[in-house]
Amino acid sequence: MQQHTYAIMDEVEGSHWWFVGRRAILESFLKGIVKHFESRLQAANAALFCKQKGLIAQKGLAEKLPFADETFDMTTALDVVEHLDDDVTGLKEMFRVTKSGGYSLIFVPAFMWLWGVQDDISHHRIRYSRKQIVERLEKAGYTVERATYANWTFFAPILAGRTLMRLTGIKPESENNVNVSALNGVFGKLFGAERFWLRHFNFPFGVSIVAVAHKP
Repeated sequence: MQQHTYAIMDEVEGSHWWFVGRRAILESFLKGIVKHFESRLQAANAALFCKQKGLIAQKGLAEKLPFADETFDMTTALDVVEHLDDDVTGLKEMFRVTKSGGYSLIFVPAFMWLWGVQDDISHHRIRYSRKQIVERLEKAGYTVERATYANWTFFAPILAGRTLMRLTGIKPESENNVNVSALNGVFGKLFGAERFWLRHFNFPFGVSIVAVAHKP
């Protein structure tokens, strides 16, 4: 990612509706996974900001993780895979460090035609279709138990906003700054409420994709 985006994300992730709703949805998926076993969650982020939040961070390349084979009961790649030049190699590494019988939770952006400023400044390589991320997970060795689109609630506004920015040439420093702070609470609850629907069925479209993959 561009260097300035780390500070912006660190500042807004506690209250911005996108992060609030995303956490609620991911927590719902994690609860379904941890029913199988007690686990410790490993997630990658900028080491400095992890330290400031009291988290333990291990710096390393996603394509060459600094961990032994079958180290973790559960692994996550939450808005990570789309940054990799070789996404299948990164997924194979995650597969390698996950224990047999373990699970991986993956969250990626959806649809190349939704490409926007945030993808540019985050140095994304791709936005996936459901079929594409499932195929890559299977190439890495996983059995995909579930893959669904998420954030259909704000799909239309995000599509409209990014289309407008493309047509007008508007390029904010970060899309995280294009926000109505007073509505963060409402928007976060609306987005997070998708977790109740996702307990029962998959969405046919959305801004992101969430997948649960099992290592046999």
